[in-house]
Order: sequence, then structure tokens, then C-alpha cells
Amino acid sequence: MLDTHREVITPEGVPLQLPAAGPVPRALAWLIDLAVRFGVLVLMSPLLMALGGLGQGLYLGLMFLLFWGYPIVLEVWFGRTLGKRALGLRVVARDGAPLGWMPAIVRNLLRTVDMLPFGYALGLLTCLGDAHGRRLGDLVAGSLVVHVPVPPSLAPARIDAVQPPPRPLQLEEQQALIAFADRAPGLSEPRQRELADIVDGLSGARGRTGVLRLYAMANWLQGRR
Repeated sequence: MLDTHREVITPEGVPLQLPAAGPVPRALAWLIDLAVRFGVLVLMSPLLMALGGLGQGLYLGLMFLLFWGYPIVLEVWFGRTLGKRALGLRVVARDGAPLGWMPAIVRNLLRTVDMLPFGYALGLLTCLGDAHGRRLGDLVAGSLVVHVPVPPSLAPARIDAVQPPPRPLQLEEQQALIAFADRAPGLSEPRQRELADIVDGLSGARGRTGVLRLYAMANWLQGRR
């Protein structure tokens, strides 16, 4: 039931961490979308039924659009339905790119299989058995439902101080330090401190002081002297 992260490497060689959503937030988003669909049908029913046979035909057309067109169009245009937006979720391709028309159609058509034998039982079992919480439709379409990172209200400012590392660093260590300095401004301050405390043996400090020293060492590695 826990959310996980999927790491993908972009064509430029940059690793991306995609926070995959588990079955619980996905189920809640689906319930919100279901309520939206039924809400629209309830509001439109009196008007359409007053049109007689034409209204019945329009009602069936509206039902088709809501239950099939609604998720496909919104996932392609905006990456998420109203339910996913409310839960802070987005549908992306397996490499983190925006979802295309064909994958969106495939993943939504296969809901009919994920619903079997009842109550999305097959889809739930597939989500629980997959490392990234994907249902059968996602596996076939090559899609992934992820959490949309919430930008911090006040991003910690980058510093201009420069400090050489206390010891020579391996290439992987240098890359990790630079990656931390690039990504940390988008993280909350407690998360920055948590990550910096992992390498307190390098920075020689913990908490905010450790974060600032890692910034300074990253600046030195990038030639900002």
C-alpha cells in the first residue's frame, strides 16, 4: 500500500525520481471522478429527459463521453482528471514524459479487465504485486501514476560560499554532491537536513550548517571560486 519511487534516466543521462502512487490515493481519486460523472448525469437528466427520444439518445451519448472520453481527454491534455488533481496525482509515461493518446486509450479501455471479477479486484492485485503500484492497464500502456511534487512556499536560497571538500571525492561522490545542490532548493528544509545528515562525516556538521557546507562544496566542485 506504500508509495514508492521509480528512477528513470533521461536521454541526457539525468536520473529522475518519479514518486509512484499506491492503490489508496488512486482509489480515492477514482471515487472522486465517479462522483463527478454521476453528478453531471444527475444535473443533466431532467433537461434531457424532457426532450423525449432525442433526450434519451443524448443521455446515452453523454454517459459514454463521461465514462470513456472524460479520463482519456483529461489525461492527455492535462495529465490528470479532476479526481487525480484533487489528490495531487498525475499520469505519465514510464519515462516520465507526458502521456500520449494511444497509451491513454489503452490504459482506460483495460479498466474493463482491471474491474474483474468485481470491485477492481484484479486491478488491486496487480497494483499490490507491482513494485510501482501499476494496474494491468498501466503495465500494458506503459504508464505510471505519480504524485505531483508540491513546491515549497519559500524555497531555501542558494548560497554563494565556496568550500573545498575535506578529502578527495570519487566521481560518483562528486556527482551526488552536485545533484544534492541542484535539487535541494525544491525540497523542504527538514528534508534537506535529513539528506545532509546522511553525509555528516563529509560536511562535519548536522542540520542547517551541514546543508550550507554541502552547498559550498558543490560550488567548489563546479568551479565557482
